Amino acid sequence: MTIQHWKTETDDNGIVWLCLDTADSKVNVLSSGILTELNEVLEPMTNAPPNGLVLWSGKNRSFVMGADIKEFTKVDTVERAEEVVRLGQQLMDRVEGLGCPTVAVINGFCLGGGLELVMACDYRIVFAGEKKILGLPEVKLGLHPGFGGTVRAVQISGVRAAMQLMLTGNPIAPAKAKSIGLVDKISSEEKWRDDAIAMLSARPAKQRAPLMDRLLSLGVTRPLVRNMLLKQVQGKARKDHYPAPYAMIDLWTSDAASPINGYLAEAKSFAKLMCSSASRNLVRVFFLQNRLKSQGNKTDASVKHVHVVGAGVMGGDIAAWCALRGLNVTLQDREQKYIDPAMERAATLFAKRVRDVEKRAATTERLRADVNGDGVAEADLIIEAIYENLEAKQSLYESLQAEMKPGALLATNTSSIRLEELRTVLREPQRFIGLHFFNPVAMLPLVEVIRCADTDGDAMDIGFGFTKAIGKLPLECASSPGFVVNRILAPYMGEAMQLAEEGVSLADIDKAAEAFGMPMGPVELADSVGLDVALHVAKILGPSANRSIPEALQSMVDSGSLGRKSGQGYYRWEGGKAIKPASTGANLPADIEDRLVLSMVNEAVACLHDEVVTDADLLDAGVIFGTGFAPFRGGPLNYAKERGNTAIVMRLNELAKAHGERFEPHSGWSAL
Repeated sequence: MTIQHWKTETDDNGIVWLCLDTADSKVNVLSSGILTELNEVLEPMTNAPPNGLVLWSGKNRSFVMGADIKEFTKVDTVERAEEVVRLGQQLMDRVEGLGCPTVAVINGFCLGGGLELVMACDYRIVFAGEKKILGLPEVKLGLHPGFGGTVRAVQISGVRAAMQLMLTGNPIAPAKAKSIGLVDKISSEEKWRDDAIAMLSARPAKQRAPLMDRLLSLGVTRPLVRNMLLKQVQGKARKDHYPAPYAMIDLWTSDAASPINGYLAEAKSFAKLMCSSASRNLVRVFFLQNRLKSQGNKTDASVKHVHVVGAGVMGGDIAAWCALRGLNVTLQDREQKYIDPAMERAATLFAKRVRDVEKRAATTERLRADVNGDGVAEADLIIEAIYENLEAKQSLYESLQAEMKPGALLATNTSSIRLEELRTVLREPQRFIGLHFFNPVAMLPLVEVIRCADTDGDAMDIGFGFTKAIGKLPLECASSPGFVVNRILAPYMGEAMQLAEEGVSLADIDKAAEAFGMPMGPVELADSVGLDVALHVAKILGPSANRSIPEALQSMVDSGSLGRKSGQGYYRWEGGKAIKPASTGANLPADIEDRLVLSMVNEAVACLHDEVVTDADLLDAGVIFGTGFAPFRGGPLNYAKERGNTAIVMRLNELAKAHGERFEPHSGWSAL
């Protein structure tokens, strides 16, 4: 066969230099075609081994990004999945079994199947750097390593380090990889060839798990380690929602990373997970995330300086995040005393996220307090983040547009006011957009990029570009009350308040939502976003949804109990965590889950029907990344599809009959 993606060169010392350079692609991925070619390339070496093999990448700052996830969606049976993964394992066995020493040179990102490939080599060299480039992220797709990684990672680094790598799915930096034995040497672009030759010549002992880890893998100690691992996982994910981490623990418990049975057990487990609903939906979420990132066209008008007006929790945290991501930021408010708390929160964020002292100092310098608003004239983007009042915002816009430089873009972080109302005082209303962040800014990845029907396309592209430049996911939305996220959350949190008025405990309401798969319940969520914000949204969206304003919510806001930011809301907050009373289970309605969840699903259908977002998949993506809607369910519309749209409509009719017209199915169901 014609070899397109692999290049081989044999030097005078009989060493084969094998380069992976995927044709017509900026990165390497382990597609079935690339693996088939690798098998062809290795065939003659199996019978007549060279003096050594060096595996390297022809891509700049990228070794292998992982397996080709698109191919996952084409495998439709457990039997076929097992067959595919066994072929991959056998190829890794061929690499490991070559009758010559092998070195992998990792020049950048090496993830998933890429890391499994280099673990099959005798030695691993990685380029120096601070970026976290080595990892086994399969768990984030509802899977575990399938090309022998569950066995080799433990053999090389030991159960403690390997399990952390696989259970979290988080990549690690070269120095960390060296410290756990995952790589043998840290090199550079200038020295790697010499280092590879030296390693082939010296042939040091292969990396093995530390003695302590080998003792922990003995039959007598394994149950103890298993219980510790289970305790760690149970605190983060339920087995019925996310089975993959539990499957990894079961594999190790059964076989202790033994190659005798470990590879076959891994293949069977991987195949079962691959065809599960959870994995299918998490793979779907992966592609939805990429779709969000692909929105917008490239523009020459990049944002380098951001001016934020409003140093409250939202505005201050937006400013801090922009500075953290490398932008120059000026933060304005009426007096310095209103800016100081935001600067203190920023310092805490920088201390947590930037370990290097010099880099932290540079990050801090990028954020400046600006009471007088001098930064307006310099800024490429001005973000208004003051309180939700139409007249106050319009008055501010009139003063801002007099100071803005030509080509600068004005955006609002309004959570509920339509842009058509806000922009009436602007000279260039078509260049006004919404950039709606979510609280806490440092944790929630979505930003709603809001447009009117006639919004300038270039302005939207600047908004998309800025959002992606600061590491967030943009979702294009039409200007509409509540946009997408708040509109969908409003009935969810409103139903929670209704349940509370019926005597269901707050902790039980949250527990029911978490049992469905939400990262936090609606009561805790209301406290987190701020009860003042929740009240404002409820006043705007409640009437159209046939919901009254909860008296308890109004009373708490009037008394200054605003949730997490004030230390007291529905719950008391200490150290950023809600102090919840014990769950009682009393007065728990049998339909509590459907009342909470289907309120959101019905509103998602309404959003699609009203063309707030015109694409069902992007709507699902926005709800997942904006509300935390259970990722393993693939979004509210996907959940409805899997459960059955007709069944959902019937259930909504039952709920409407039992609890009122707020559950009436939206007319948009007929179009799905």
